[in-house]
Amino acid sequence: MKQLLPLLLFSFFSLSCGVVNTVAVNATTNIIDYGLGAIFEESDLDFAEKAIPGNLILLEALYRAKAKDDDHLAFLLVQGYTGYTLGFVEDVDVDRAKVLYARARDYGLQSLKKNKQFAAAFDQDQLAFKKSLEQFGKDDVPMIFWTANAWGNLINVSISDPTVLGDLPKVNAMMEFVLKNDETYFYGSAHLYFAAILATTPKNLGGKPDSARYHFEKCFGIGKNLFVLPHVYMAKSYCVQMQDKELFKKLLLTVEEASLDSLPAQRLVNAIAKRKARKLSEKIDDLFY
Repeated sequence: MKQLLPLLLFSFFSLSCGVVNTVAVNATTNIIDYGLGAIFEESDLDFAEKAIPGNLILLEALYRAKAKDDDHLAFLLVQGYTGYTLGFVEDVDVDRAKVLYARARDYGLQSLKKNKQFAAAFDQDQLAFKKSLEQFGKDDVPMIFWTANAWGNLINVSISDPTVLGDLPKVNAMMEFVLKNDETYFYGSAHLYFAAILATTPKNLGGKPDSARYHFEKCFGIGKNLFVLPHVYMAKSYCVQMQDKELFKKLLLTVEEASLDSLPAQRLVNAIAKRKARKLSEKIDDLFY
């Protein structure tokens, strides 16, 4: 390790030197890939919260070194900033969450707009925007999902801003693309997106609790009840809207009793879900009447 560290530092600081630049960036990107995988497997929230920002800064440096033209680095930035903000920022600092979600969204859109038809349709009407998504395929599902996820979360934390709400149909179209092309991606999280929207919206404003429950249950099935973040969102949205206190408690108990080792690749997300569940359970008397 003592011999490896100087080599990595040399590679990093030589990014401006022609071929060495490309070799160094590619090698470091591979290391970051493994590092991010390790972070997703981490169950210590304090450790992860301190580790992730440094990785994101390094990713930004690598992205700039490759002339902002690397789709894989862009994807890692979208996923990294979205996950970090959801897990460690939005519950404590909404204004900061807005900035970070917007940053994640913009990295994704910059990559997606390399598709000329998507770029041309981006500022046109909704029909043209939705039509442009047909230019993408299943291989594009990860980038489209995480970009839409960041964008949707930005809207969620900016709910009082009508200019941001106007973007919701675009996010919906992107998530519909994910459902159509790979509904199982990231444990069925496109189903989770629609479930939360349909459950949160009151019936008199177009909310559809039965459809919401369908999407939640699809998400549970795809994740085999091992990926427990959807259980938190169902308790927070559907159960509160329907005033189903017993289901609320049952869902949060499921999260509490879930073993972090049952899904090693997502220990971090499940640990975040457990913390969100504990905070939500503390509000039970305020949420039900």
